[in-house]
Amino acid sequence: MKPHLAATETLDRPDAVPYDEGAIGAADLDAALARAKVSGKKVLLNMGGNWCGDCRAVAGLLDSPEVKAFIEANYELVFVNVGRYTENLDVAERFGIELCAAPTLVMLDADGTVLNPDDMITLRSARAMTPQAIVDWFARWI
Repeated sequence: MKPHLAATETLDRPDAVPYDEGAIGAADLDAALARAKVSGKKVLLNMGGNWCGDCRAVAGLLDSPEVKAFIEANYELVFVNVGRYTENLDVAERFGIELCAAPTLVMLDADGTVLNPDDMITLRSARAMTPQAIVDWFARWI
């Protein structure tokens, strides 16, 4: 069951810095896919950068207690730093994705099949969305 968020919840989380700029994105993704095969969950691949306000807003929401429990119950979450579209591009290329917005969110099954090929950049304007609308978007892929 997805969380229901209070209308007053905001996405202003400048402290959220989710992308490890030194991480090897492909290794992190492979680890998430391996966990998904064991857990039966889907993989939520979040590609973006710490410079991106919308990326940080989504990360802040994902870290809120109500949403974090929902995400952990349904997804293996992996953040991949793509910098300003200059880092870890092999992860996007693996799925035939040309990065054009941040964040780019890819829902995968445990075998690495993309479940949302036409809906990866909806949250590129997350700061203009309500928290509930973002949670509803995540719930679509369960």
